[in-house]
Amino acid sequence: MQRFNLLPDVIKNLIIINGLFFIGVMALESIGIYLSQYLMLFNPSSGFFMPHQLITHLFMHADIGHIFFNMFALWMFGYALENIWGSKRFLQYYILTGLGAALLHFGAQYVEFQMAIDGLSAQEVSIIKEKGYSALKNGQNFVDSQMAYANNLLNQPSVGASGAVFGILLAFGMLFPNQPIFFIFLPIPIKAKYFVAGYGILELINGFTSNGNVAHFAHLGGLLFGYLILRYWKSKRGTYY
Repeated sequence: MQRFNLLPDVIKNLIIINGLFFIGVMALESIGIYLSQYLMLFNPSSGFFMPHQLITHLFMHADIGHIFFNMFALWMFGYALENIWGSKRFLQYYILTGLGAALLHFGAQYVEFQMAIDGLSAQEVSIIKEKGYSALKNGQNFVDSQMAYANNLLNQPSVGASGAVFGILLAFGMLFPNQPIFFIFLPIPIKAKYFVAGYGILELINGFTSNGNVAHFAHLGGLLFGYLILRYWKSKRGTYY
């Protein structure tokens, strides 16, 4: 009987790689070598987008709290999946849900940006595309509130493994729907299926109501593409396993 590994290979290596990216980028920036612009995920319309960012942004994180909670959730909900699926399938699922999260994020960004620039002149839109990221990079933005909002939508890059982690969370909820999840701040455990459903609804609400820097539609993309992948696998094999 195969031993159940609490730190299987893919999760272990993902945690190590994310940690190396986080430490390496900070160390290089401390000596004036800035790689973030090439590794974060930019909108394809911004002028800073490069195809490899679809993968590299999954290993970039904003701060220590961001990377800690993503990696903790990856391990907490992922180690059982990797043990069941095997390393190859788990890694495929992780990457595919990460890419799916980016695609839905792009779609939401496009719609929001088109709405945000309604009424702006072609010259103003051109200025946003050409100079907007430099302003954000220097901690500045346009004085005009409409241009500033559009600039945030277009030129604020995305980082983090959250989309893929939400895909992992969805898979855990579908494979272990009645598994209780315990939280320190709640008096009773919550079944995984209710936790996933509730979190998904919360992200959907926040996606339409929040103006912050959290990519809620990327999280929803991870959930959506995770569901589609699992349904496809089940149609081929008759099981999520």
